[in-house]
Amino acid sequence: MTLAINDDLWSAIGDPTRRRLLDLLLTTDAGTATSLSEQLPVTRQAVAKHLGVLDRVGLVQATPAGREKRYRVDEAQLARAVAQLNAVGNAWDARLRRIKQIAEAIQKNS
Repeated sequence: MTLAINDDLWSAIGDPTRRRLLDLLLTTDAGTATSLSEQLPVTRQAVAKHLGVLDRVGLVQATPAGREKRYRVDEAQLARAVAQLNAVGNAWDARLRRIKQIAEAIQKNS
């Protein structure tokens, strides 16, 4: 089965601050931009922008919490991301095995 790769998803995950936000949300179950910014070396506004990116790609879900939003990881979307990563890893493993076979054949015939 070939899995379609979502470039927007991987672009969002590619940022180290967003990965750290996902780690924090997985650890704490939920958080606001304010509570999360207290655990990171970036401003609340920067955290809110990063959370917006994660929300747009579906990795987090936001629900109103007073004047802020409370964010939770969307575990189904995270599972799809993990499946995509595994598919990419498996594809590269197959490519590397093929390169090794070619190199061994060339070496054997030299």
